[in-house]
Amino acid sequence: MDVLAFGLTKEIVGNSPVKIELDKAITVNNFKTLLEKKYSAFEKLGSYMIAVNNEYATGETIINLTDEVAIIPPVSGG
Repeated sequence: MDVLAFGLTKEIVGNSPVKIELDKAITVNNFKTLLEKKYSAFEKLGSYMIAVNNEYATGETIINLTDEVAIIPPVSGG
């Protein structure tokens, strides 16, 4: 699956899109665990969001193999 990454998350994975191997649908929480195992910097990042089909996803959202997935970096502002 091709996964889009933006800002700091793009720097962590090295490019965008990045290929993530999935053989079945998984939850966003499981997807984040997979990312953190593959790229340890995500654990240190603390907060980042996952978007599925252009909508922010909760941890229980199911990611299907045909979905568009994006990793959204933490947003700061003032």
